[in-house]
Amino acid sequence: MQLLLWNDDNGPYRAALEAAGVAGRFTLVECRRAETPDAATLAATDALLAWDVPAGTLARMPKLRWLQSFTAGVEHWLGRPDLPPGLVLTCARGTHRVQMPENILGALFHITKPYHAAALDQREAKWTRRTSRTLAGATLGILGLGAIGQELARKAAALEMRVIGTRRRPEPMPHVDAVFPPEETDEVLARADHVVLLLPSTPGTDNLMDAARLSRMQRHAWLINFGRGGAIVDADLVAALRAGTIAGAVLDVFREEPLPRDHPFWTAPNLVVLPHIGGLHPRRNDVVAALFADNAKRFLAGMPLREAVDRTAGY
Repeated sequence: MQLLLWNDDNGPYRAALEAAGVAGRFTLVECRRAETPDAATLAATDALLAWDVPAGTLARMPKLRWLQSFTAGVEHWLGRPDLPPGLVLTCARGTHRVQMPENILGALFHITKPYHAAALDQREAKWTRRTSRTLAGATLGILGLGAIGQELARKAAALEMRVIGTRRRPEPMPHVDAVFPPEETDEVLARADHVVLLLPSTPGTDNLMDAARLSRMQRHAWLINFGRGGAIVDADLVAALRAGTIAGAVLDVFREEPLPRDHPFWTAPNLVVLPHIGGLHPRRNDVVAALFADNAKRFLAGMPLREAVDRTAGY
């Protein structure tokens, strides 16, 4: 079977296939992201590893049965009119399990501890004593208790935080005090001191945090978004921050990236702009490659693939 690696750095992925003992069972073809394989290569491909492909490409791949995405979010694949209905699409869900929760904890410490202010004071040799707020005893609301949300809950519970959140299939889970269905999101917003968005991009999550929902948060609460930029109505968040409806926000994802220089987020009060760093870490390729190689073994054996996308749910 032919496996097409459509990526600029395929070293970790070739190595993972070798380590899994399946590299020799594929005809491996490589193509850089800026290039397009010839028609014969596309027609002969059974499995594909890619970030994205030009419009109309999938229609030229009649043998394609499996597509592995590099990312956990797959809205760019699901929105394609040429995505074959029978094609198995797998994502990189779970590969941010360590780094993303650590960066979210970093945001929580940034909000509650005065280190940033002390660093600014140091530039001017100013001695200003400040009192930090504790995370222990605070309520963390997680909208989207998937793999990342559950790991964040485990780490937050170790800090003595109370954790509540939403999940499409609400059921008890370790380290979470209360799990609500998405229909009861407002209950989480009303109780939480910090609200973390870890939601996929779906019609049900688009524009979720509008003026009405922001008004249901506590005035001292902060909104933290490491999920998808489309979950927030930008203008409503800026208005809420200026009016003091909520205390602040830390955003790592945006509707348009890089964030345009004239976007009001840059100057909104108590808003921290992060340049989409949540899932980045030095070994990310190795982690995704391990998932990919495991799926390659399963594909050859005719077994169900890991992290298969539910097209109805949108993730």
